[in-house]
Amino acid sequence: MSSTPDPGVNAMTDRFHQVSHSVLDALLDADPQWASDLGDVRQAGRLTDYAPDARADRAAVLTDGLGALDDIDDTQLAPADIVDLELLRGKLSADLWRLTELCPHAWNPLIQLPNAALYELVVKEDLPTCERVRALTARCARVPAFLETARATLNSSLPRPHVETAAARARGAAELLGGPLEALLAAEPGAESELRGVADEARTALREHADWLDSRLELADADPRLGARDYAAQLWYVQDAEISPDQLLTRAESDLLAVEEELAEVAARIEDRPTDPDQVRRVLERLAAERPTDAETLLPACERDLEYLLDRVADLDVVTLYDDEVRVIPMPEAQRGIAAAYCDAPGPLAPRDRAAVTFVAVAPPPPDWPAGRAESFYREYNGHMVRNLMVHEAVPGHAVQLAHARRYSAATNVRAALRSGPFIEGWAVYAEETIAGSGWGDDTGENLALRAVQLKMRLRTTLNAILDVRTHCGELDEAEAMALLTGRGHQEESEARAKWRRAQLTSAQLATYYVGHAEMRAIARDLRVERPTASDRDIHDAMLSMGSPPPRYLRALLGI
Repeated sequence: MSSTPDPGVNAMTDRFHQVSHSVLDALLDADPQWASDLGDVRQAGRLTDYAPDARADRAAVLTDGLGALDDIDDTQLAPADIVDLELLRGKLSADLWRLTELCPHAWNPLIQLPNAALYELVVKEDLPTCERVRALTARCARVPAFLETARATLNSSLPRPHVETAAARARGAAELLGGPLEALLAAEPGAESELRGVADEARTALREHADWLDSRLELADADPRLGARDYAAQLWYVQDAEISPDQLLTRAESDLLAVEEELAEVAARIEDRPTDPDQVRRVLERLAAERPTDAETLLPACERDLEYLLDRVADLDVVTLYDDEVRVIPMPEAQRGIAAAYCDAPGPLAPRDRAAVTFVAVAPPPPDWPAGRAESFYREYNGHMVRNLMVHEAVPGHAVQLAHARRYSAATNVRAALRSGPFIEGWAVYAEETIAGSGWGDDTGENLALRAVQLKMRLRTTLNAILDVRTHCGELDEAEAMALLTGRGHQEESEARAKWRRAQLTSAQLATYYVGHAEMRAIARDLRVERPTASDRDIHDAMLSMGSPPPRYLRALLGI
């Protein structure tokens, strides 16, 4: 006997889809820079407004959205819609808390910079040239007023790391409107007169803003730490996992011991001799010396390893590879100051009929760094480590995962827009482990070297979580952080100093690698138990088929 669908279920599903469309559109409209990052071309010419009236309007949008979701009866929704409902509720709650309680717009000058909004139009090729020029003209015209609002909004006392980084980035954005802009103008000469005029005004405004930030350094004595209460809330909203700061710290410190033991075993195999207290450091230094990099060879090494990984991963058949272009570029000055590398994929809301290029941006040391600090950077990012970096950022890490996510489609754009950091970073760390376990090739020595640097990266991801908690919830100072990172983490001084700054500039993000990896690894394990005949590619494709949801929701979607 066939059954008639319950009209209540269909009606509630339709209602949820309508509400979710409306709420998401309101969020995108209120934050056009976020919308543009997601590929929403409707917002390409706008900048986010941080003026008091606009913030009040945004708070109203968030409050109204939560009220609309509260009227949805989730018992009548399908599991996938329930996940999207909870994702949307979490986004609204997080944004409302940050807007009204954490208030980063008042103390973090990095929030109120137009860098990414300009970068994606000057450098990236997601839009046709004529549309890029039109949107860039509109955005450049808004930059002076945007920065004036920033100066009026920011407190008189700011955290020094944030001020220094924001000033450098503002100058980088000004440079973006120099030479790189000329290349765009050359491709669209008819727009030269209008765009050049507003770009010159924007460039001047950015330089003046950088000078203003420099003038605030003398008073930049605010503590960059969130404190235990705010950090706990931030951790919840970022991780979307039931883990407290104390639990996170305890687990990470325990796992750090296990990773140290595993690395010691690999180091002993590399040297073919019993372990001794200095062996791990000695082996890592030897590996760095074996494959040196420098300013001339770093990016070519990244490009070479990327090409190799495309073939290697295809041969291993561990995940489906799409033919989207992945391109290694030097990280633009406007985006530097936080991470040594990042993956910048086309937004999930970008039109599907347009060519997609994923950029893997790598930041070599600035030319004004002392020679010793630059040498330290290249020892950290030696040829062996670059291989692991390309696994993480490109194949089968971020570039592959985000290519799968772009192909996810559903009745709403909720899951496409609301991407989970722990899922994204957790997959990339899991990808490192997967490739290191399979090996770089047939050479045992090369495979052991990759395994050693991958375990060094596991030390880094675990220490990221420890550093994150102890910085924002405790009294960890720079000397203690440096001792921890260079000692138990075997990091070069340049890497450790950069990580200490990053811990002050961000909160809860550094923990996403550790938390996400633990959850993604467990999901892969449990999915293999649930589907014993599935191949590695089947398992991994299934994990990547649902967009980029928080891992706990991925479990529900996969039925494990």
